[in-house]
Amino acid sequence: MKKILFSLLLLGVVSFANAQRNEIIEAQKKWNLLALGKDKTLAENLKTLNEGLAHTSKAIVNEKTKDQLESWLYRALFASRIALVDSLDLANSIANQKIAEEAIEKAKTLDKKGAEKENIENAFLNVESAVRNRGIFAYNKKDFLGAFNAFSEVTKRNPTDTGMYVNAGVAAKEIQKYPEAISAFKKAIELGYPDHKILFMDIVTTTFSKLKDTTAGMVLLEEGAVKYPDESYFVGLQTDLYIKKGDIAKSQELLTKLIAAEPANSLYQYLMGNTYFNQALAIQTERAKVDAKNTKLFNEMTVKMTKFIDQAIPLYLKAVELDPKNANALDNLKTIYVFKNDTVKYEEIKKKLDAILPAE
Repeated sequence: MKKILFSLLLLGVVSFANAQRNEIIEAQKKWNLLALGKDKTLAENLKTLNEGLAHTSKAIVNEKTKDQLESWLYRALFASRIALVDSLDLANSIANQKIAEEAIEKAKTLDKKGAEKENIENAFLNVESAVRNRGIFAYNKKDFLGAFNAFSEVTKRNPTDTGMYVNAGVAAKEIQKYPEAISAFKKAIELGYPDHKILFMDIVTTTFSKLKDTTAGMVLLEEGAVKYPDESYFVGLQTDLYIKKGDIAKSQELLTKLIAAEPANSLYQYLMGNTYFNQALAIQTERAKVDAKNTKLFNEMTVKMTKFIDQAIPLYLKAVELDPKNANALDNLKTIYVFKNDTVKYEEIKKKLDAILPAE
């Protein structure tokens, strides 16, 4: 009787071990089913994924299979795929991401020969894509903090993903995390983001308008003027800032050097014209506040304003001569000729401007 009982117990142990091994086999079957279920609904695929994950949950707690690579590999694959595709249940996606991350690390440790490197990498990419998708979903729902956190997490996982740095920067601006936005944009530029000039311009604008850091802004402007010599934004903003600070001489000194180096550059001629025209506009604004009875002061201001305008005209004309499509110079000339009541020149300039501007 004892021998029979022992045999029955031994058979039970073997059967139990086989049952646990079967959990891995069943998990594998579920994974294979996914490849055949391309036409199935999200709910149907999630059901298969959850069933496969359940098999791995049993396999990783059994003494016989808890340290087998396949147990953790399939767990990583199932959980990471759930995290990726379950876009309707954020909490479930995050929970499965954590399961996947644990399984990925365990699988890496067990894969001594690197035989499953590709599958482990696929699980890793699933997790990365899941986080990226959550960021996009959050942004579309105007959950900008959630979007920023998700995009920032992707950059930590993949430090060379320039697009995610840009996304993180955009989301950061929405929640007024301006230093974080600038940092993200700078990293994208450093990594060679294609539209780096646009990002650099945004950094400059944010530094001035949001951080109110004129000192840092001026340093960035000088860097931008050197890095993008054909971009009017940097030189133009530099000169405007000097003018607003009352340092017209500094603005004109800068432009004089640029014109000497590139006398055929229409942009520099236009900007030099602005150093005079903007002074005229400033006087015009102040003149509007003068009491109508104070004709003497009004006339004195008009004379000063006219002097600056007359200094701006030849520079704008030179800019148009060098570049007939310089719409900014033409537009300012049009405004000037209205002020001067010169109908003939106004119509001449208007005709040139209309010819290059798109029809409304």
